[in-house]
Amino acid sequence: MNSTDVLVDAFGRVRSDVHRAVEGLDERALNLRLDDEANPVGWLVWHLTRVQDDHIADLAGHQQAYTSQGWADAFGFDLDPTSIGYGHTSEQVAAVHVTDAQMLLDYYDAVHDRTVDYLRTLTDDDLDEVIDEAWDPPVTRGVRIISVVDDDIQHAGQAAYVAGIARRR
Repeated sequence: MNSTDVLVDAFGRVRSDVHRAVEGLDERALNLRLDDEANPVGWLVWHLTRVQDDHIADLAGHQQAYTSQGWADAFGFDLDPTSIGYGHTSEQVAAVHVTDAQMLLDYYDAVHDRTVDYLRTLTDDDLDEVIDEAWDPPVTRGVRIISVVDDDIQHAGQAAYVAGIARRR
């Protein structure tokens, strides 16, 4: 197994986690907020997908699927289409009202497929390339990809937790 195989496997695990969290949830469960400031499953999965879409598209030099493939229009959220959820207020979280679990999974899967296609093009030398010198130490392509995986895993776990509560209600 090489480095990109490990990354592909990690993103595959995120995909499984996302599907397990979302599948079978209705609109109420997708948007359940455990309190006024809590993030619902729909927002958590939308956000982790937006971060992955944004960061991997940037690395690959492509447009994001969200805007280039019509997902922003399909979801129709009252948000700037460039928003990825970082720093969202409670009101912005509420604006991400997911009505269709399958559409959310379809968007995630589209981003996942683009991510895997991109990862398959990389060599170990590509992963060592410094892409952001604004940090100390500078950030390599591999470190940026790992940060996306880490963010995805955290949010997928949060979504699974909230989904479990929603299913028991």
